[in-house]
Amino acid sequence: MTTFIWVAAVVIAVGLYLSWTAGRLDRLHARIDASRASLDAQLLRRASVAQELATAGVLDPAASIVLYEAAHAARQAEDEQREVAESELSQALRAVFAEADAVEAVREAPGGENATRELTQAVRRVPMARRFHNDSVRAARALRRHRKVRWFRLAGHAPPPMTFEMDDEPPALFAGH
Repeated sequence: MTTFIWVAAVVIAVGLYLSWTAGRLDRLHARIDASRASLDAQLLRRASVAQELATAGVLDPAASIVLYEAAHAARQAEDEQREVAESELSQALRAVFAEADAVEAVREAPGGENATRELTQAVRRVPMARRFHNDSVRAARALRRHRKVRWFRLAGHAPPPMTFEMDDEPPALFAGH
């Protein structure tokens, strides 16, 4: 009878441990979903601010076209092309705002200080949101690699989480503000 009690206790303990691990994995997946939503919001904000600046008439026409097309492509990109489109927007922002004259032109326009501040905040928040998302993905991947998770299929049928890799370096003139 005591052997039965010990076996039952071990089975219950293992069951509780597996349940706790599955719950942890579920929380990590929820954190990934939340961080991806936050990243999407920051990317959308950056593209929107860039598009507003491109249509404001404060930049030279060539810079406006480059910035508008990159921002529009980033906003309209499908999931498979999103990383490339966002990287191209980062490159366009660096190209357009490589010279201090472009930043000064924006600042001197009506509402330019607010637009500059908004763009600065947007280009700073994207790398932070991307880093937070990728850290969450790495944590979930590490847990999913454990034998107990694979053997007992604690991840269920959830697809493996994917990092978001893009060029998110801000324009040099906005990095120091």
